[in-house]
Amino acid sequence: MEDWVIPAIGAVIFLTLVIVHAIMRSNHPVRSAVLSLIPGIAALICVNLASGLTAVAIPVSPLTLSTSAVLGIPGVTCLLILQRIL
Repeated sequence: MEDWVIPAIGAVIFLTLVIVHAIMRSNHPVRSAVLSLIPGIAALICVNLASGLTAVAIPVSPLTLSTSAVLGIPGVTCLLILQRIL
């Protein structure tokens, strides 16, 4: 296993916990969760729609959907970076 994989997994887990904590502290946690979910899914859709022009696509799976839903646009960016590295 590469040396950077374990810190990368730790960073993703940390970011997920920070986002969940921020959502739970708001006055309307369900609305906050839905409003943070929409941009991530939209970014994943946009990346896949533009794949004909950019030749970069993220395969849609439960893992990529949950990553983009929970982490939002930074999650999609992380998926793109990981795809280019791996």
